[in-house]
Amino acid sequence: MSENEPKYKQLKQEIMSWIASAQFGPHDRLPSENEVAVRFSMSRQTVRQAFGELEQEGYLYRLQGKGTFVSNGQAPERSSSSHGITVGLITTYISDYIFPTIVRGVESALRASGTRLLLASTDNEKEKERESLASMLIQPLDGLLIEPTKSAEGNPNYKFFLALEAKGIPYVMMNERYSDVDAPCLKLDDEAGGYGAADHLIQLGHRKIVGLFKTDDYQGVHRMRGFRRAHREHQLVLDPECLICYTTEEKEHKPQQLFAALLDQEDTVRPTAVVCYNDELAVKLLDIIRSRQLEIPAHISIVGFDDSNLAVATEVKLTTMTHPKSDMGERAVKMLLEMIEARAEGRRPSVSDVIYEPELVLRESTRRPL
Repeated sequence: MSENEPKYKQLKQEIMSWIASAQFGPHDRLPSENEVAVRFSMSRQTVRQAFGELEQEGYLYRLQGKGTFVSNGQAPERSSSSHGITVGLITTYISDYIFPTIVRGVESALRASGTRLLLASTDNEKEKERESLASMLIQPLDGLLIEPTKSAEGNPNYKFFLALEAKGIPYVMMNERYSDVDAPCLKLDDEAGGYGAADHLIQLGHRKIVGLFKTDDYQGVHRMRGFRRAHREHQLVLDPECLICYTTEEKEHKPQQLFAALLDQEDTVRPTAVVCYNDELAVKLLDIIRSRQLEIPAHISIVGFDDSNLAVATEVKLTTMTHPKSDMGERAVKMLLEMIEARAEGRRPSVSDVIYEPELVLRESTRRPL
């Protein structure tokens, strides 16, 4: 349970997770207030407040002298048409970077089919993903679209995916999948993207190239792998100092600080190019490059990733790798609706992974080294 919220709210989330993961089904009796208080080292008043709010919200009910029970919150069986269908979307972010475009693709496809959308964001935190899954699972849900949170750091919320399967709720993963989850996935070939970005710079004649990758998700891990493979295939030795890995919590300071230190080296050993995990980071590096009185691309070339709006928002238009964004959202919805339809008809859906091939978008930020 998260320590940043009041204890009764932490307990509410815990009880909701019991219900969502089918530890307690409809009309099952929960442990008594006293038992819960002892188990979580909370006061009876705190437990009573959590139980009371869940009762008001319709998740629990009380029977005098018998205890507190789980309400029957299961959704009725849906028809095979899309009328009345409810789909959930859990994404790491909603309003930042490329995520609004992905969400718009989802919303557009759902609107066309008359499907209701439940939207949640994890802010790329495992605990918030847990809360989002628990909240979705106690709704009348027909299907779920989910982008995993820090996919390279494992899946502590695995029981909720088991609960989805137990309830027969189909789900589709976007951008990546957890290694222990068997679900169709729409994703970019990130290794090919990392390879393509580095290969472009190597073909231009760059020999000391910095790579900056966020490695708590598999996208960054695979992009780094492609970056390294390009060096290996071109028989170039990759300086360990030029491979910079960071996590979500470090993204506002670590890559910028380490990159700045590399730029402060003598001209003869200073890197001449950089591949960034995404366009967002690439734009942040522009100010660091300018602060050293260096010009782009005359002194240093830079390649972003995702072909976001940020790539053309500055005076230097970024060379970058494409990301499907809106199309990914639209195709994910079509895949999920097909799975929902197949379930209603008692047949296996004919769906498989969708792997997008990234393409290099040439703009103004790369050229041959001086």
